[in-house]
Amino acid sequence: MPSVKRSFKYRFYPTDAQAVELSRTFGCVRKVYNLALAVRAEAWQTRRERMGYGQTSALLTAWKKTEELAFLAAVSSVPLQQALRHLQSAFTAFWEKRSQHPRFKSKRKSRASAEYTRSGFRYAEGRLQLAKMGEPLDIVWSRPLPEGAAPSTVTVSCDSAGRWYVSLLCEDTPAPMPATRNAIGIDAGLTALLTLSTGEKIPNPRHERKDRERLARAQRALSRKEKGSNNRTRARIRVARIHARIADRRRDFLHQLTTRLVRENQTLVIEDLTVTNMLRNHGLARAISDAAWRELRSMLEYKTAWYGRELITVDRWFPSSKLCSACGAIAGAMPLSVRAWTCEDCGTTHDRDGNAAVNLLAAGLAVAACGAGVRPHRESSSRSGRSVVKQESPPVSVGIPSRRGRGGSQVVHLNEG
Repeated sequence: MPSVKRSFKYRFYPTDAQAVELSRTFGCVRKVYNLALAVRAEAWQTRRERMGYGQTSALLTAWKKTEELAFLAAVSSVPLQQALRHLQSAFTAFWEKRSQHPRFKSKRKSRASAEYTRSGFRYAEGRLQLAKMGEPLDIVWSRPLPEGAAPSTVTVSCDSAGRWYVSLLCEDTPAPMPATRNAIGIDAGLTALLTLSTGEKIPNPRHERKDRERLARAQRALSRKEKGSNNRTRARIRVARIHARIADRRRDFLHQLTTRLVRENQTLVIEDLTVTNMLRNHGLARAISDAAWRELRSMLEYKTAWYGRELITVDRWFPSSKLCSACGAIAGAMPLSVRAWTCEDCGTTHDRDGNAAVNLLAAGLAVAACGAGVRPHRESSSRSGRSVVKQESPPVSVGIPSRRGRGGSQVVHLNEG
C-alpha cells in the first residue's frame, strides 16, 4: 500500500501567554491575506496584471518595515508566508475555474488558524513547540502518531466554541483491510440515512433535530443581549458549543458508518447527488444539511483510496428509483412522497429506496465489468473511484443483469463520458 499524507488532529490547552500569542498570529495571518488579496485584485482590475506569490512575498517584507504594519514582525513569519501560499492556491483554482474568486477573511466568520512548516516548529518525543513560544503545547494525545512519523506541517486553530486544536500532517501507510469480494449499492435518503442493496436500512440519527429546541433557546437568549457586551459574548459561545456538539456527534457517526462499509465491501456504488442544488428546496434544506451527504461521500472517497477499495459513482440522472429491479421496466413520474410502488409490467412491489440501491449496485457492477461510460467525475473522486456519466454523444448500451419478469432484461443507456 503506498504511503499517503494524513492529518492527525488533537485538542490542546494553551497557557494564557500562548493563547495571546496565537490569537495575535491569527489576526496577522488574516491581515496579510486580506492585504495581498486587495493588492492582487487591484492589479488585475486596473492593469490586467496577474501577481504571484513571489511579488506578494516581497510586499510582505515591505509592509513589516512600515510604521502602520510593524506589528506583523512581532509574530512568526512562517504562518504569514503560508497565508500568501494559500492565497496563491486559491487564485490558481479560480483561474482554472475550479472555484470562485477568493474572498476577504472576516474576523467573526472566518476560521481562526495558522499553519507552520518545518522551519516554524520543533517536534521531538511527543513534544511540540512553535516558533516564538517558550513552552511546548499541552496536547492531549488521544491517539498515537504513526511510528517514526515526522510532521511536515502543523496547523493550529481555535473554533467558535473556544476549543483549541493542533493538526499534524504526516506520511502514513494505512494498514490494509482484509480482502473481500462483497459489493454494495448505497442509496442516500432522509428517513433512512442510507439504504443498502442488501435490504439493510441505516436510520437517520437527525443530530440537529435532537438539539433543535436547546439551540433555539440559546439563540433567543443571544438575540436579547446587547451587542458588544460580555453577556453577548458568553451567549454566543453557548450557541457555538451547541453547534459544535451537533457537528461532533454527526462526524463521529459518519466515521464509524463509512469505516464499516469500507471494511465489509470491496466495491461501493453511490449516486452523484448535487447537494448544492437540493439545498435550494427550502422545505428540505435543513434536513439535507443535517444528513451531511457530502461529508459522507468525502469520507467514502478517501477511505476507499486508503484501503484499496473501489468507489463507483452513478450519474444523478440514472433512474434508479423508477427502474424495476425485477424486470427492468421504467415507471412514470414518481414524486418524493411515493415510498413504495408496484411495477405495472411484472407486478413486483418495491420499496423505493431499496429498489434504488439494488439498481445502483447493478449499474456499478456493469461498469466494473466492461468499463463502459467511465471517466473521473471530479478531482476529489478521480483518485478513488469511477463514475457513470452522461453527455450528448451517442449512448453506450449496457445490459444490467436482472431477475426474469415479463419484461425480461432491460437495457439501460449509460452514456459515455
